[in-house]
Amino acid sequence: FLSVLSKYENQITIFTDYLEEYPDTDELVWILGKQHLLKTEKSKLLSDISARLWFTYRRKFSPIGGTGPSSDAGWGCMLRCGQMMLAQALICRHLGREDWSWEKQKEQPKEYQRILQCFLDRKDCCYSIHQMAQMGVGEGKSIGEWFGPNTVAQVLKKLALFDEWNSLAVYVSMDNTVVIEDIKKMCRVLPLSADTAGDRPLDYLTASNQSKGTSAHCPAWKPLLLIVPLRLGINQINPVYVDAFKECFKMPQSLGALGGKPNNAYYFIGFLGDELIFLDPHTTQTFVDTEENGTVNDQTFHCLQSPQRMNILNLDPSVALGFFCKEEKDFDNWCSLVQKEILKENLRMFELVQKHPSHWPPFVPPAKPEVTTTGAEFIDSTEQLEEFDLEEDFEILSV
Repeated sequence: FLSVLSKYENQITIFTDYLEEYPDTDELVWILGKQHLLKTEKSKLLSDISARLWFTYRRKFSPIGGTGPSSDAGWGCMLRCGQMMLAQALICRHLGREDWSWEKQKEQPKEYQRILQCFLDRKDCCYSIHQMAQMGVGEGKSIGEWFGPNTVAQVLKKLALFDEWNSLAVYVSMDNTVVIEDIKKMCRVLPLSADTAGDRPLDYLTASNQSKGTSAHCPAWKPLLLIVPLRLGINQINPVYVDAFKECFKMPQSLGALGGKPNNAYYFIGFLGDELIFLDPHTTQTFVDTEENGTVNDQTFHCLQSPQRMNILNLDPSVALGFFCKEEKDFDNWCSLVQKEILKENLRMFELVQKHPSHWPPFVPPAKPEVTTTGAEFIDSTEQLEEFDLEEDFEILSV
């Protein structure tokens, strides 16, 4: 009976919203900044989509917080979508958007395995469902409660502080406004020389006061994960935003969007005409751990079915756009694309400004909380979380 039940559970969402074969059309399909001509490049398109890491509901993992749920079915879909967006950023960071491809059974570079291991359903993996659910407590979400796109963004911003391997700067925009000055302040860091490298924070050095010609003093750039939470209407998406929203999927920095329908999150990765293409986390699979040789069997982390589509006007208006800028020139390029394509609209989807607004609190780049227990990886239970003064230690200023 249980095996029948698990088979049924796996099929449960395949009946809803499932698509007919992709139509034969001369239209372009855009997937995360890459275009495919549907008529002639259908197999290339499908393999590009199946290469994305796909995170779904899982069951039979160790209980969250020791006594909490051992499955996220029914509540973890937005967390899984956040994981997919972040995983795409890490793939761009280590493997590149253009150069890397995935095939079943094909041996992958070691960075690929390491990225996958960041997301396994274990409390010691930095972006696991355990870490995300527990970090959500500091955002006012109890474990097992559904997250919205902005909450996931805030949680990823905090967890990234404990991820030294990727060393990402995560910026979550506030009030529909992206501030160039604040992002540059957060991402430009002065590389420390070996003798001074300690625990002190990396210093920010402006380009203007560098000593010319000494590469040792050039500010390095922390790879940027930029998340823009938006409300594109009151109860449904306002059609005036459709073109600008689609334009974001064409940008080479695109990480897609988090959104969907109320309590039903999807990871949107592209579009065809007025239909959005998405990866759906609503399939329950069994927990997968590393094998004895230290690798992860990745067969259940890629969606090999034809991807699902949804009319853009059926989208819930609460969404979060994601972008990845590995180098400063990628961010500068993103700014000029936004000025050209997003800010030209009469009703702008979001604002991009040079200077920090004077009526906002000062911008404080996120820093690791100064607590005796140093990392989220050591938070084993919600009781332990509640011992901290959450406001002071865990709530990082979101401006």
